[in-house]
Amino acid sequence: MGVPAFFRWLSRKYPSIIVNCVEEKPKECNGVKIPVDASKPNPNDVEFDNLYLDMNGIIHPCTHPEDKPAPKNEDEMMVAIFEYIDRLFNIVRPRRLLYMAIDGVAPRAKMNQQRSRRFRASKEGMEAAVEKQRVREEILAKGGFLPPEEIKERFDSNCITPGTEFMDNLAKCLRYYIADRLNNDPGWKNLTVILSDASAPGEGEHKIMDYIRRQRAQPNHDPNTHHCLCGADADLIMLGLATHEPNFTIIREEFKPNKPKPCGLCNQFGHEVKDCEGLPREKKGKHDELADSLPCAEGEFIFLRLNVLREYLERELTMASLPFTFDVERSIDDWVFMCFFVGNDFLPHLPSLEIREGAIDRLVNIYKNVVHKTGGYLTESGYVNLQRVQMIMLAVGEVEDSIFKKRKDDEDSFRRRQKEKRKRMKRDQPAFTPGGILTPHALGSRNSPGSQVASNPRQAAYEMRMQNNSSPSVSPNASFTSDGSPSPIGGIKRKAEDSDSEPEPEDNVRLWEAGWKQRYYKNKFDVDAADEKFRRKVVQSYVEGLCWVLRYYYQGCASWKWYYPFHYAPFASDFEGIADMPSDFEKGTKPFKPLEQLMGVFPAASGNFLPPSWRKLMSDPDSSIIDFYPEDFAIDLNGKKYAWQGVALLPFVDERRLRAALEEVYPDLTPEESKNPTSTWSTLSLSRRNSLGGDVLFVGKHHPLHDFIVELYQTGSTEPVGVPPELCHGIQGKFSLDEEAILPDQIVCSPVPMLRDLAQNTAISVNFKDPQFAEDYIFKAVMLPGARKPAPVLKPSDWEKSSNGRQWKPQLGFNRDRRPVHLDQAAFRTLGHVMPRGSGTGVYSSAAPPPAAYQGSLYRPLLRGHAHIPKLMSNMRPQDSWRGPPPLFQQQRFDRGVGAEPLLPWNRMLQTQNAAFQPNQYQMLAGPGGYPPRRDDRGGRQGYPREGRKYPLPPPSGRYSWN
Repeated sequence: MGVPAFFRWLSRKYPSIIVNCVEEKPKECNGVKIPVDASKPNPNDVEFDNLYLDMNGIIHPCTHPEDKPAPKNEDEMMVAIFEYIDRLFNIVRPRRLLYMAIDGVAPRAKMNQQRSRRFRASKEGMEAAVEKQRVREEILAKGGFLPPEEIKERFDSNCITPGTEFMDNLAKCLRYYIADRLNNDPGWKNLTVILSDASAPGEGEHKIMDYIRRQRAQPNHDPNTHHCLCGADADLIMLGLATHEPNFTIIREEFKPNKPKPCGLCNQFGHEVKDCEGLPREKKGKHDELADSLPCAEGEFIFLRLNVLREYLERELTMASLPFTFDVERSIDDWVFMCFFVGNDFLPHLPSLEIREGAIDRLVNIYKNVVHKTGGYLTESGYVNLQRVQMIMLAVGEVEDSIFKKRKDDEDSFRRRQKEKRKRMKRDQPAFTPGGILTPHALGSRNSPGSQVASNPRQAAYEMRMQNNSSPSVSPNASFTSDGSPSPIGGIKRKAEDSDSEPEPEDNVRLWEAGWKQRYYKNKFDVDAADEKFRRKVVQSYVEGLCWVLRYYYQGCASWKWYYPFHYAPFASDFEGIADMPSDFEKGTKPFKPLEQLMGVFPAASGNFLPPSWRKLMSDPDSSIIDFYPEDFAIDLNGKKYAWQGVALLPFVDERRLRAALEEVYPDLTPEESKNPTSTWSTLSLSRRNSLGGDVLFVGKHHPLHDFIVELYQTGSTEPVGVPPELCHGIQGKFSLDEEAILPDQIVCSPVPMLRDLAQNTAISVNFKDPQFAEDYIFKAVMLPGARKPAPVLKPSDWEKSSNGRQWKPQLGFNRDRRPVHLDQAAFRTLGHVMPRGSGTGVYSSAAPPPAAYQGSLYRPLLRGHAHIPKLMSNMRPQDSWRGPPPLFQQQRFDRGVGAEPLLPWNRMLQTQNAAFQPNQYQMLAGPGGYPPRRDDRGGRQGYPREGRKYPLPPPSGRYSWN
């Protein structure tokens, strides 16, 4: 499912589900940064219990951002990830649980999509590097100006895959980060933190859903828990609805298309590499004080309230005179199922269903018309009634022909309007464009680079007249440069044959013409449409996929081995007779190991993340699986315009052949058979990275579970121990000792050289396993007893907002009656008295701040005409190096003066609990990104440079691909 298309459709049809986040920023007072106190009430007028982070949606934008310069090395990437989590935490402020899930080994159905993405990324990366070098050479040959090319490692984003050294390092860094926050941040004080790293199998969002399902089935679960899930994938909306939790919210970055990106050659905005001309950089500001500033503001977050979406769906799906009792929960499940037909991560969408063409609305209307005949709902707790689905699909099949014809008419109409628009633009343009000093310029841009201004206009006019007299053959409309020579660009009339129309991709299927089904199967599957047996095989595989996906969303992975073995989907009209098709899956299947998945999804260009002997299987012509790794592959646009929208025609990996080939190289991972002590690959590390792990739970010293876990380590219990739910907000599962545990009174070494070690740690970690159930256990997709539905949010007028012409804007925060903050007249008078208008030095003056106030290259540009106020770093945390408890004479005093509170028993208790956080809460932070740097006081050990690790030139088996 296309994320932008689905989100755009959803936000337009159900606008009230979106709420803008209220984000509190750190403040600065007298040069001291005051961090955000996340223990205070949430400024969004809502309190969340649990926050779940789909970490891959955080890792990718932090390691290779598109709208700003990338981090220089791996250390800066880790700090950027920490800062991103800090920002999310300060917005949501969970009170019970923080669950961080990184994608582990995925099912085969998902691996096919991962394989396509990674092969594309490798191909596009190499093509971009070649194009960049070509344009650079052309610009330099013409005398253009380009900054010197930086010699740095090219970060291969394919390393964000389970089994790589990068993911292993990330898990270590997150362990350190969690321990640091539990020790030093008051907002984390009573929090339970669960980390599910890449060693735990399963996609991140599905590990989160599996945790919620299993906790919902426990008697101690609170049915009114308020969940908040962070992630940008469209399927998170479906997964949230599938939980049937009454309070479920999704937080994500606001999607803004066409965000400006810097040119890869000159680092300037406004053009791409292919359009770079090598012009000098324009001066920004009077003294170039804005040279390092970014043209775009920091990304904003929004909330998607699924309880409001449930209100919309209940209103839309309610049907009268049904032959059975209407159940809104079952109808929402059917809506989730129907959305699978327009595309998901595991199946291609049906050819006749496109989101932008209103496919979901079409399916809902057909569903409401046919449901009287079906006699019931399409799904139940993740299981599909194929007989009823067949009726829906055949109803879609009846209008497929008209859908294809209307699609063609709409495309022709759009193309015709674009052509008329280009004609109007050509008609309004002059027949020629004067050049030289006569070149027209926009107002205020005379001094811009590339503009030619005559220093002596009289002399320039004289030279032009003399040149005109001596060159009668030159057209009188020709333009000249300042030195009198004819301008090569001036006076050239537009050729009649010039055309701005772009070539359309060739479409051999022509779905709008008769015989479209025969052409489709012949072109896409290379079989005759009359081959009924083959078509049944395609349809059966697709039906299996629908059953597998729904089971995956509601019950967990039904089979780790199943996948859809075709690149294209059948037609809706082919779904005849599917009621008798089997939909069972093989039981007891196991996921791939991490290195096996790397072999299944990586191209040969990313083989440097694998051991040498494994890598050889990707490139050796004599390899038995060399056909799995084509150097080039075709991309079928399939009716689309851009290559990234097309279908990558890659061969599917045969699991049996892959495992047979890996049996020959698996001995290389055993330490006993590694005879080369100087090898760059650690066999112990490889063996550990290739094993499947589990979740780790962390708590701080103030958490009720802390002492319980300490006793487990003191007794050395080897058997799993049940979690006491009364000590952990009803969470249940099993504890087992962690071999790499973080323990109290033990130093936690920092894996990032620029950050300090935790010398006085009080946090503790332990292995955690979710409650287990029988393989045939069915998690009921119902609202739990005792669950209270939130108060209705939608007003009657909200149903007509899409048609009454009013401009809709999302509200700020969860409180509809929230009043905006404003200053009264007395406040304005006070402000004018404290900071006179004429001084030009106040915070609110119109004068630009000095360059030092910008904190490097990050600031938030305001509206035109306003002063640029420096962006305070959103990741400053109440941290400082530990120096033990403060002396008594430095401790906080509670006087009974104005505003003081008496030391009542509960105040004494809170003061005691917060004592560990008070001494260092408002200390000045010196480390990058708000993290204290390492000190050079640890036994004479030298500190690390602030800029992070300097990577030497890598050997052939290095971690990254280099330019």
